[in-house]
Amino acid sequence: MELLFYIGCSGWSYDAWLGHFYPSNLEHKEFLKYYSQVFDFVEIDSSFYNPPNLFMTKRWESVTPDNFRFAAKFHRSITHEKRLADPDNNKLRYFFDVMRPLRKKLLALLLQMPPSLTAKEGLKKLEALIHMLDPDFRYAIEFRHKSWFDKSVYKLLSDNNICLAWSQLDTIQTPAELTSDFVYLRLIGDRSIDEKDFGTVQKDRLTELKRWSNSLSSVKHMAKFAIVAANNHYAGFGPSTANSFRKMLGLKEAVWEEMKQNTL
Repeated sequence: MELLFYIGCSGWSYDAWLGHFYPSNLEHKEFLKYYSQVFDFVEIDSSFYNPPNLFMTKRWESVTPDNFRFAAKFHRSITHEKRLADPDNNKLRYFFDVMRPLRKKLLALLLQMPPSLTAKEGLKKLEALIHMLDPDFRYAIEFRHKSWFDKSVYKLLSDNNICLAWSQLDTIQTPAELTSDFVYLRLIGDRSIDEKDFGTVQKDRLTELKRWSNSLSSVKHMAKFAIVAANNHYAGFGPSTANSFRKMLGLKEAVWEEMKQNTL
């Protein structure tokens, strides 16, 4: 079975993309509609900082095509503030209810762990949290402390069909372990690139991208689909990183208006 790829960016609300990805006169409220005509996937990064409301998720569903897909990050209160301890049931239910309008387009919900959270502190808490997750959604977990990269953790995730998100930061790189029927690759980098420079590539990441491409090839017969989210901090310009990876995988390059104009 051919592995399905959903490749896009971490977020879409970047003013620095105006004149580089978005037409320079495009209104902010039209960003997602425009983005979804170029890429077929986006990671909702903003939900980590501020949970959306029903009005927002219903609008996101309505302005994107039927073939468009999302992933969304859990709010940091669960992972960073409470550090998985005693999650607020009301907050969890609210998050699932708010995400429900996107259900048919939602590939996964992502738990991003803080770098300071070790497996020793968090494993039992994670086991408890897993039993509180809504079965209507798929889940992925990104660990940022190397103590989590252990067979006992992989088994816990595999037993619950939860994806170990593969991520590349400059401080840590996730082992390419497959723990679910899908792959979630996050190309993150570091915070050395200023937000005002997000419209152009600042770093050459082709060597790392090739390694991740090879890792995906090694599991292509074991997974149903693969999600790839390119962060601006990775190389400087998420859309360009997504395109570079698409080309490595032999997929058609995404094209946007600003790219067309620059090639004339």
